[in-house]
Amino acid sequence: MAHPTQTPPSLLGGSADEIEAQFYEALQRGDVDRLMSLWADDDEIVCVHPGGQRAIGAAAIRANFEVLLAQGGFAVHPEQIHRLQQHGCALHHLVERVGVATAEGPREGWILATNFYVKTAQGWRLASHHASPAAAQPPASGPEAPATLH
Repeated sequence: MAHPTQTPPSLLGGSADEIEAQFYEALQRGDVDRLMSLWADDDEIVCVHPGGQRAIGAAAIRANFEVLLAQGGFAVHPEQIHRLQQHGCALHHLVERVGVATAEGPREGWILATNFYVKTAQGWRLASHHASPAAAQPPASGPEAPATLH
C-alpha cells in the first residue's frame, strides 16, 4: 500500500525538472517513501551526501535518507541550476541553499549538488545524487566564477 503522501511511481512521469522539484519537496517534508519513489529501479543507483560515504542501491540510499530525515524534513532549496539533457539522460548541477539552526540563530549553508536523471519506461527517474559542501559564502554563478583545479 502506498504512503498517503506518496504519488504512485506510474503517475510521476513528467520531466527531469518535475522529478527534481518533487525530490526537494520530499526532502523538505521529510518524506522518505516519496523521495525513494523518485529513484530509478536499478541496482546501480548511487547517492553521496556531503562528507558521507557512497551509497549504492535502493536499500543503502533509503537507509541514509532515513537517518538524515529521522527528525523530519529540512529547509533545502535548489538554486543556480545548470542543465544538460541528451538522449534520455539529464544532468543537473546546482546549489542547494540549506537552512540550519545554530546557537546564534538560523543560518544558511550551501551545498554543491549534481543530480543525474534517466528516462525509463516509467518516466524520468533519479539515478544519482552527489552533494558536496560549498564555501561559507554563496557560490558564484556564471562564467565569472573562479575556477579551482581539483
